[in-house]
Amino acid sequence: MLYRKAKMADVPHIQALVNGYAEDGLMLPRPLSMIYENLRDIVVVEAEGRILGTGALHLVWDDLAELRAMAVVRDAVGQGLGRKMVDFLLGEARELGVSKIFALTYQPHFFEKCGFTVVAKETLPQKVWKECINCPKFPNCDEVALTIELKG
Repeated sequence: MLYRKAKMADVPHIQALVNGYAEDGLMLPRPLSMIYENLRDIVVVEAEGRILGTGALHLVWDDLAELRAMAVVRDAVGQGLGRKMVDFLLGEARELGVSKIFALTYQPHFFEKCGFTVVAKETLPQKVWKECINCPKFPNCDEVALTIELKG
């Protein structure tokens, strides 16, 4: 398994993976434009030339970042790829000096297993909500907010 930064050629695979889960109501859809604009934030896990998972670390402020668009292909769920992706992205956050990470998700149990804690959405700073205007569920957000504090 190779965990690496995403490349242009990965974009259609990333979108198909994320939007496949979005069609099932398990995550929010991502248009191609958003993936291209945020490509530097995105990491993929690859095996034998196949993209098995994706996730992103999106910087929000000097001490705050978001884990977003976390997805693993269905036939690889339960193999620890998502957890390793979270660890990879948290390591990247540490290297950058980010101390607090949040996630907005329909899968809170996954993030709780990774050490995140459920928090009230209202406790997150307003900067977090700048992209919500483009969300198909705005203003009726039904995602769960979680955070984790990084040490060292």
